[in-house]
Amino acid sequence: MDVSTPDDAAGPVAIVTGGAGGMGVAIATVLLGDGFRVALLDRRGAREAAARLRNAGEAAGHRALGIEADITDEGAVRAALEQIDVAWGRIDALVNNAGIEPQHSMENLERDTWQAALDVNLTGPALMIKHCIPLWRRQGGGRVVSIGSRVWLGGGTTASYSASKAGLVGMTRVACRELGAIGVTANVVAPSFARTPLNAEKGDAEFVEAYAERFAAASPLGRLVEPVDVAHAVAFLLSDRARNITGEIVHVAAGTQLAPFIG
Repeated sequence: MDVSTPDDAAGPVAIVTGGAGGMGVAIATVLLGDGFRVALLDRRGAREAAARLRNAGEAAGHRALGIEADITDEGAVRAALEQIDVAWGRIDALVNNAGIEPQHSMENLERDTWQAALDVNLTGPALMIKHCIPLWRRQGGGRVVSIGSRVWLGGGTTASYSASKAGLVGMTRVACRELGAIGVTANVVAPSFARTPLNAEKGDAEFVEAYAERFAAASPLGRLVEPVDVAHAVAFLLSDRARNITGEIVHVAAGTQLAPFIG
């Protein structure tokens, strides 16, 4: 585990898993602007991403902390949270953003591929929540926002990804019920396709661009979602304005979560 050294500052503390990726950086940037101290967790690149945020002035007056950890490793999760607790003394918000989408069909699905998607997209968030609970109990509350996908509702192009995102909704609703008594809210933000490094792995550049164009055409708004749109929804759910919103799925999908309109 590799940890950067932040400057001193005050403010609520948020964790963003998958923090070195495009969506993670967008979320961290908005939360920093809202006065959070943000710990970016990722398997690699977290330290560099935190440094870029500080150098860009996004963390001015607040802290950006980079921790390289694998959220599918329970020992690494425990160690990362202990590090944040020692550094900042609290964890107010957890954003389960880390995710993978291995490309496969049902016919060529391999067990290891299936398990990898569930480990990162579902088991990792469960472990993060589990080990945040003692801090939330000590503090008297907290927030969880997990980044799902519109595919939880209508299915997507890969079974492992769709199954893991549907499972994330179910787990979040259980967390909502179990943790409400200690003042924790738990919600899901479900985006549609956005131009991120993760989605660039769907195929070559020509294929991904055609895919993006189909998504924009399917939207009632005629446009794609951007990472900052997702970040703003996360920030709202972490705020006091959303203190009585829990167990919900907020679609940030430009309307593509709807069934196609047949006129």
